[in-house]
This record gives sequence, C-alpha cells and structure tokens, in this order.
Amino acid sequence: MTIPLFGKTLAELSQIAEQLSLPSFSARQIADWLYKKNVSSIDEMTNLSAKTRALLAENYQIGVSEPLAVQTSADGAKKYLFRTLDDKYVETACIPDRDRVTLCVSSQVGCRMGCAFCMTARQGFQGNLTATGILNQFRSLPEHNQLTNIVLMGMGEPFDNLDEVMKSLEILTSGDGYAWAPKRITVSTIGILPSVRHFMENSRCHLAVSLHHPDSTERRKLIPAENKYSVREVVELLKTYDMNRQRRISFEYVMLAGVNDSLQQANDTVRLLSGLRCRMNLIRFHTIPDSRFEPSSDAVVRQFADALNRKGILTTIRQSRGADIDAACGMLSTKKQLYMSSISQ
Repeated sequence: MTIPLFGKTLAELSQIAEQLSLPSFSARQIADWLYKKNVSSIDEMTNLSAKTRALLAENYQIGVSEPLAVQTSADGAKKYLFRTLDDKYVETACIPDRDRVTLCVSSQVGCRMGCAFCMTARQGFQGNLTATGILNQFRSLPEHNQLTNIVLMGMGEPFDNLDEVMKSLEILTSGDGYAWAPKRITVSTIGILPSVRHFMENSRCHLAVSLHHPDSTERRKLIPAENKYSVREVVELLKTYDMNRQRRISFEYVMLAGVNDSLQQANDTVRLLSGLRCRMNLIRFHTIPDSRFEPSSDAVVRQFADALNRKGILTTIRQSRGADIDAACGMLSTKKQLYMSSISQ
C-alpha cells in the first residue's frame, strides 16, 4: 500500500527525500506542490525529474480524497461526509456567517470521552485520524478558498490524538504549509491536562475548553474525564501563561435546563475563572435521541450570559447553525455509515 505524502511536515518530507537519495531541496519542492499548488497526483510535480516522480510513485501517493456526500441546512450550513484512508467515516461542518466561513474539523472517528450530552460520544471510539485525514477535510472542501477560520470542534477529542493534531497545526500555520495565522485556528478540548500544557507551549493557536459545569462533582456526571483531569487544574495551569491579544482562551458551556443554568452556577463559574483572561461561549443544547437533557430557555440563557458579563467575563451566546441536518454542536456522528459499511463487507 502506498503512503500519503499529504499530511507530512517538512521534516518528514526531508526524511523521505534523504531515504530516496534526492537533493535536500526536493522536500520544499514537494511541500510547495502539496500545500501551495494543491496537486492531486505526483506526476503534476513538474519541477521534479521524471525519474524522481517515478521513484516517489513506487511507494507514495498524494492521499487526498473528495467528500462522499453533502447536506445543506436551511440556514446555509453544510455537512460533508468523508471516508478515511482506512475506510472509516467522519463528518465536517462548514458554517458561513456574513464575512466569515468557519470549518469545523473532526480529529477522530467517534470519541472515547463519553460526554453525556454528545451524539459523537454515543458512537464510541473507532480510531484516530492521521494528519492526512484531518487536513483532507480542509484541503478537499469545495469552499476551501473561502474559509476564514478553522475550529477543531468536530468529532473526537483533539488532545486524545495530540501528535497528529499538532502535525496538522504545524502544516496549517507553517510557511512551508498553508501559512495560516494561528489566530484563525481554535482547538477545543475537555481538558486533558498534559496535552493542554504541550499545546500551550508548542502552538500559538486559540484554545477552547469545554467547561459545562463549574462544580467538579457535577461536571464528572457530564464529562467523565473530570475524574482524571480536573477542570480546576486546567484553569490553574492556564493562569500560569501570559495571555495576549494574539491568543484567546475561551470556555464552552452547553446550557442544560435545570442542570447547569442557575444564577448560582453562573456565580460559581465566575469564581472558578477569576484571575484568568478568557471568554465564555454559551451553547444551546441540541436534543439527541433518548437524552435525559432539555435545552435551557432563551430567557435563562440570556440571564446566565448577563450574569457573567456583569462580572467581567466576556460572554456570547453562540448562534445555532445546521441543527436540521445534525451538524450543530454535539450532533456529529457517522455511526450509521460505519454500520452500513460493516454489513456490506
């Protein structure tokens, strides 16, 4: 089986060039074809000799693939279905909003975090995406050239797949890759402490932490990972970093009626985040089958936001997009596609 070149960092491409006894500058030439010129075949790399291209083609391929299907929401959001190189499936959401077009990228097939309110969690965990699979959602999107922002908030926990996610971020932001400004990219996590530390020290992209409850005992009922990685420890770690206007720390908070939406819980959230320069995004809960949760009312969500804003935490209510095609926050899942694939084999 041939190996994808797409998704390789410059260092990895340099290793390939060395192994094939190619000139050292070949790695940058290949990177240019992959990430600047977006070629779909090795034969298109015309500044490499015919012999070099033939040598590459013996063991390598480009490795990009088009989406299998697309659904369009009444509000303009789109959900794309991609097949990975190991015949699994992921979903990707593209969300236009006035002068912004945001891509919500998946990092795993399913998820092992088990968050109680998330449809992806019900799918369970089928595997990590490689950098190839993560970046293919960006590269092969029809709206590729219109994108203004990327959020790793799709299927999976990015920091449960740290190495491949960091490689993806390197390629997205490197001058030898896509040269995106890090401030255009946000990575979301439930708070895997060692990975948060590594990310903060090795990336300048934005960070979004899934909070969902200020009390540790109650939070672990929603996010089982709280048992191992306390969000309070994550907050204390983040306080040790010097935040500036080029890097944003935000917290995500799904509003669940009667569970985490009281004014007391708003005040507890303020105390938890005291001393940390950050923002808060309140997210409406999108009902999933057989769920015990209900969404908070619009009035309660506004009261919660007002309570946080009054205490100095800049808080926004995220506009819900793509709910009618199951593309909104917490709704992505390819369980059906995985099942159909298994019975067809």
